Amino acid sequence: MNKRKLAILTFVTLDGVMQALKLPEEDPSNGFDKGGWADKYWDEVMALVGKHAMDQPYDVLLGRKTSELFSVHQSKDPRSPFNSFTKYVTTNTLSRLDWQHSIPISGNIAKEVARLKEQDGLLLQVHGSWQLVNTLLKNDLIDEFRLWTFPVILGKGKRLFSNGDFPRNLKLVKSKITPNGVVMSIYKRE
Repeated sequence: MNKRKLAILTFVTLDGVMQALKLPEEDPSNGFDKGGWADKYWDEVMALVGKHAMDQPYDVLLGRKTSELFSVHQSKDPRSPFNSFTKYVTTNTLSRLDWQHSIPISGNIAKEVARLKEQDGLLLQVHGSWQLVNTLLKNDLIDEFRLWTFPVILGKGKRLFSNGDFPRNLKLVKSKITPNGVVMSIYKRE
């Protein structure tokens, strides 16, 4: 094995919102009332995600809130691949996680993720986890951006790249489009 790379897998609107894409009640923080905006695109998008972003073995890195949301749905489905993945969960409030194969990471999250990346192992893939993604951006820890851009404009919500100036040069290595207009773009650092 090789030292780990870290990729984010993120679904965003044209205006960069990544909040509460699947369910209306998923994340109503800051008065967000547009939850579920990706639902009508879901089946076509997930087919593309499975083929181009989840087709190789990887470990998962999740924020606490995303882990809790995923575990409610994924842990009850015996066919879900998430149940067998090693899941690193960033949390400063929980010392024990009930979802099988989950390992808490606490303290200085950037330093702990950098330590994980120095180890031999599988790709670390972040799903959702807005706050974690912004911490990783701020600390220059992302090697690959796996973005699905939906033909939706919301005008408000938690946005990717919203917490500062993160200059990067990236190289587009793969792109596809679903029949319903969602664009997959996979970028690697140059």
